[in-house]
Amino acid sequence: MDFAISPQAQEYLERLQAFMDESVYPAEAVYEDWLRSQPHGTHAYPPVLDELKAEARNRGLWNLFLPGEGHPLSVLDYASLAELTGRSVDLAPEAINCSAPDTGNMEVLHLFGTQEQKDRWLAPLLEGTIRSAFAMTEPDVASSDATNIRTSIELDEATDEWVINGRKWWTSGAGGERCRILIVMGKTDPEASPHRQQSMVLVPMDTPGVSIVGDLEVFGYLDRESHSEVLFDNVRVPSSNIIASPGDGFMIAQARLGPGRIHHCMRAIGMAERALDMMIARAGSRVAFGGPISDQGVVQQQIAESRLEIEMVRLLVLKAAWLIDNVGSKGARTEIAAIKVAAPRAALSVLDRAIQIHGGGGVSQHFPLASMWAHGRTLRLADGPDEVHLRTMARRELGRVLGKR
Repeated sequence: MDFAISPQAQEYLERLQAFMDESVYPAEAVYEDWLRSQPHGTHAYPPVLDELKAEARNRGLWNLFLPGEGHPLSVLDYASLAELTGRSVDLAPEAINCSAPDTGNMEVLHLFGTQEQKDRWLAPLLEGTIRSAFAMTEPDVASSDATNIRTSIELDEATDEWVINGRKWWTSGAGGERCRILIVMGKTDPEASPHRQQSMVLVPMDTPGVSIVGDLEVFGYLDRESHSEVLFDNVRVPSSNIIASPGDGFMIAQARLGPGRIHHCMRAIGMAERALDMMIARAGSRVAFGGPISDQGVVQQQIAESRLEIEMVRLLVLKAAWLIDNVGSKGARTEIAAIKVAAPRAALSVLDRAIQIHGGGGVSQHFPLASMWAHGRTLRLADGPDEVHLRTMARRELGRVLGKR
């Protein structure tokens, strides 16, 4: 395996680093000031993001996650770029149009959408003029098992429309000012085999019967674009809004979540790297017991342990990326499961040390560490909880030695 990035990716990385240094990092304070000036729970769109998007497009840093969109980048190539954006996770991914949940939804439309669906929804998403959300998780069932989903999607043959009824939550981005389209997963055939019961359908946000019940907070943080609870009450959309074919929902979900998981892990590494930089800077600037706390052996050990964890998980992520490029997401299933567990764990470990070295300031609003920790902790649940991925790995290991599945 060769984890070296291509010459083209190296050039993109240099351009992205310059963009981060010259535009993104200086914009963080502007963004925070704007957030503090808004009413609690605002879902308005910050003007600074439009400025960053325009600058990113001028620099040719746009849609880098999707091969074929004007660049030659592989998944392995994109890993270093996504990691860099993770250092400013609230701004950088969206600034270059590479933020969740849009990336996953764009990949779904790119792979499975009809030409009509691509023209109506994928094109403006690629342009960054609208945003989207993905409605899968439900409050009344254990959604880590997608076969539990209860939302119904029934065909009314008289009108040739899908009728959707159900309740979703953790529909990230649905409350955003620019969210225009939902990809909704539900059951079209409860009598089919377990993995053929589900389908995905496109539902415009302004469709009658779609209502946002409320926003969910994450450790007290209210996301700007919301993690929404959404009600679907006899929502009707044309039959042409189905993605691929009825019964393909589980298959599409697996195709969507594979790349989405590795993108999350790449950004988590960048978040950990920034936390380590902050930890070192803080340790060098604070004096206790007659000298900088960076002189304390316990602090030096925390710094060294953090570097070890970051380097180990980065290699695992790069291996998964290389495998996706060479054998596809299905062939890299075990490695994707592994990094989905390992990367958030490592990031949280580093963040926890950084918070500790910052003292009381680490848990306050004066540093981004507490917010970063909340984001990282959520990753242990998003796109499948740790337990599901560990089960995948264990079953593969049992099969390898004992022939069990």
